Amino acid sequence: MIRIAAARRNERRTDASRLVTERISKIFGRVCAVDGIPLSIPAGQFGGIIGRSGAGKSTLLRMLNRLADPTGGRILWEGIEVTALVGRGLREWRRRCAMIFQQFKLIGRLDVLTNVLMGRLAHAPAWHLLPKLWSEEDRMMAMAALDQFGLA
Repeated sequence: MIRIAAARRNERRTDASRLVTERISKIFGRVCAVDGIPLSIPAGQFGGIIGRSGAGKSTLLRMLNRLADPTGGRILWEGIEVTALVGRGLREWRRRCAMIFQQFKLIGRLDVLTNVLMGRLAHAPAWHLLPKLWSEEDRMMAMAALDQFGLA
């Protein structure tokens, strides 16, 4: 069972909600990994997802950022149906809804700054990336992020 700190299981959506799931579910073969989770997180709040190993926490998060498609239900962000996004709209959602994986997915042969800048790939033209021509704004953003953790 998954417990969501920001919402109760029977809570109804309000107009102030920023992120909403309506009975979101995911089935793999005959295994129901996520079973009709309702979620409502108002603007200005954040939530936590807790549960035992194998409860579906990572699957729920992967559905929220659309790395996995739900079997049923809907995901809404500020009234936009995220589950209906395709093509460019879906790519923009994934870029905006960034996810930090448990394993971090760092590239060992790259320096720390370049690993951090990889999060900006979707914001830069491809011809800038091959020779590592990151903009000054991107470099400053990455350095500020590293500074927050004492790594700058």
